[in-house]
Amino acid sequence: MNKSLRFSLALFFASQLGFSQEVVIDSTEVAIDSTKVKKVDAIKLNWVPNYKEALKRAKKEKKAVLIYFTGSDWCEPCKVLDRDLFHTEKFKTLSDNDLVLLEVDSPRRQDLLSQDKISENLYLKRKFKIKSFPALIILNYRGRKIAEKRGYILTEYYYPFIQSAIYK
Repeated sequence: MNKSLRFSLALFFASQLGFSQEVVIDSTEVAIDSTKVKKVDAIKLNWVPNYKEALKRAKKEKKAVLIYFTGSDWCEPCKVLDRDLFHTEKFKTLSDNDLVLLEVDSPRRQDLLSQDKISENLYLKRKFKIKSFPALIILNYRGRKIAEKRGYILTEYYYPFIQSAIYK
């Protein structure tokens, strides 16, 4: 690729960063595209603490395991996914009924996690060959991968993906 084309592409992408939108959250609700959704802080999901516990619980409850790979303190698409998918009543209902949730975080601030959690997260990133965020991996209770979605897509596309994996 010649230098002028590379420079033009870099300039284009840099200019697009300046046009991002910010959503302001008030104390009770958020307006997104004229649709009101519940306050982000109101939804609490049941994340399990580690991989071994996730597989154990999945076997006991006959559920799939959803592993969410994120960079919580630096990955902007992860923050959007967290807000628009994981902090909704619809996802809470789906996860409570059909999923065991495990978050694998790779924050830049290493003091956010214990050393054991950092070690486990690095192991899981290598095991599932995660090189970019966000990434969702769905496993059966034996730890066998049944579905994966890497990168951010529109939120409404995650539900059919998750449901098709659950009901395989």
